[in-house]
Amino acid sequence: MSDHLNHECGIAVVRLRKPLAYFQDRYGDALWGFRKLFLLMEKQHNRGHDGVGIGCAKLDMPKGQPYIFRRRDSSRDSLANLFQLELKQVNQLARKGELKLNDPDALKQRFDFAGEVLIGHLRYGTSGEFDSGSCHPYLRRSNWPTRTLMVMGNFNMTNARALNEQLIERGQHPVFGTDTQTVQEEVGFHLDEAHSDIYRRLRDDGVPGKEIPQRISDELDVSRIVTESAGGWDGGYAICGVIGNGDVFVMRDPHGIRPCHRLVTDEVVAYASERVPLMTVFEASQQEVEELEPGVVATIKRDGTMSEERFAPPAEKRHCSFERIYFSRGNDPAIYQERKAMGAALTEQVVESIDGDFGAAVITFIPNTAETAWYGLMDGLRQYRRDRVRANILEAARSGDLDEDLLNHHIMANWPRGEKIAHKDIKMRTFISQEKGRAQLVSHVYDITYGVVGEDDALVALDDSIVRGTTLKTSILKILGRTNPRKIVICSTAPQIRYPDCYGIDMSELGKFIAFQAAIRLLERNGRQGLIEEVHQDCLEELRKPWDEMQNCVKKIYEPFTAEEISAEISRMVYPENGWQGEVEVIFQTIGNLHNSLQESCGDWYFTGNYPTPGGYATVNAAFVNWRDGVSGRSYDLPL
Repeated sequence: MSDHLNHECGIAVVRLRKPLAYFQDRYGDALWGFRKLFLLMEKQHNRGHDGVGIGCAKLDMPKGQPYIFRRRDSSRDSLANLFQLELKQVNQLARKGELKLNDPDALKQRFDFAGEVLIGHLRYGTSGEFDSGSCHPYLRRSNWPTRTLMVMGNFNMTNARALNEQLIERGQHPVFGTDTQTVQEEVGFHLDEAHSDIYRRLRDDGVPGKEIPQRISDELDVSRIVTESAGGWDGGYAICGVIGNGDVFVMRDPHGIRPCHRLVTDEVVAYASERVPLMTVFEASQQEVEELEPGVVATIKRDGTMSEERFAPPAEKRHCSFERIYFSRGNDPAIYQERKAMGAALTEQVVESIDGDFGAAVITFIPNTAETAWYGLMDGLRQYRRDRVRANILEAARSGDLDEDLLNHHIMANWPRGEKIAHKDIKMRTFISQEKGRAQLVSHVYDITYGVVGEDDALVALDDSIVRGTTLKTSILKILGRTNPRKIVICSTAPQIRYPDCYGIDMSELGKFIAFQAAIRLLERNGRQGLIEEVHQDCLEELRKPWDEMQNCVKKIYEPFTAEEISAEISRMVYPENGWQGEVEVIFQTIGNLHNSLQESCGDWYFTGNYPTPGGYATVNAAFVNWRDGVSGRSYDLPL
């Protein structure tokens, strides 16, 4: 994705099913779980660069000893820094003779993260401050382990403000900041209620005080607590919680918008945002790693008992399609095939754009994340050409015109040509990853292969998606223009992004989308400015309705035009102002081809405006009002 767009967050959970001594005996490493947590996070490092956090809960700690721990870091290279610092402290104790690394009991006493429950989070923030205090997990302490709560997740609640207002009406005093705090406070409230009910009953039954903590721990119904907490949530989420007694829960939103996968073996239960990290880190097969079903909460009690229960009614699966297009690592077997299929699905449009003249076209990709789709596009173009060659040979044979000259110069020539034109400097990209100052530096992110593209060639460049088009206009087209082709064709494996996301991706401002800007320009050029104000009034009217009655009024902005007309306008809008003077054409995937390329049902609300939850419709109408009123910032997190 050439446009700067924040990823989704990543989660990692490692719950050991054996004592630390088992891992010391079998693997020679009592910190086996801790190292697996690091690897699981490292394999998902693509999902978060704002900061990281880890947490640990230890089972059966003696009274008076700490049992839950947390570290967070928002510095550069925070993941490596955090784990290196923790291991450094252990090694220092060992060198001083104060700790034996092969003694599991001593490690559990002296090292904060020598425990049975380990969680980790990689943050890409869409709200709150960008410092270590905003990193997950969030921790609420109590002198009762069964009231202590640690929470982390990959999520965004569209109605966080309304949820905070409910807390206030209840009599609580939430500190506004992020929806993570809102989720933690809601779960914490119901945890407190359940804890108090059990405590009072046991106390009134005359159970001795020393026995009460264990009885509360045994009787806590974590599934019920989560179900009561999540009743008012609207958003996309994969959330993990750890209670101080060692109970764990992992939950996924009813539509499965945010991803979550699990692995269960005799030694460990592990969860992660992506499938392949679990396969790689634990050397598991594809079949051993399963998705956590949407609308389900998985719980692991401190005694190891596992269960999965539904906390919300079954709903249509609407997995975020951007996970397939861009966010998740491409070495997942399903995602790899889907990205190739998305590239191949562009074949007909590319052939039309270059007039079928493969001999005068070079096919490439930019950025590197589009490489897998490029393989698919090349496969599609080669298959297209093979089909034409076969038809031409059969026709020439039937007519008696088949000879060596016709075969060599007219039939066998003109094959698709793929080249690596842009070479990405990863370190440079990291250096300029912040929005400020990118325009001056981004042109140096790529080096160009010179001498491959001729002045009579069309240069076709595949991209994952085009969101704002800013980088395309100010940098990418200028970079590709250095090769001096007659025409540059930019192909997006994603359809036109027309509507905001409110479930985690950092793209909620409608006015920043190049497709929306193109539609507005077309309306103005055609003298239909009145429709803009009409939609503005319609959106205001919709926002007065209950959420579950709202409709997407912004669709009217696009209705007068075909997708091809909007693409043509985008092509004009992104044309570079200085330098190269050739032709530019921007091609987008069709929505139908996108769905045909994906192996499972995926959400497409950013393309179609059909949202999976009521909060989406509130968001899109608010986004248009904010654009019309000149208000910037997030368009979700609205009052009910």
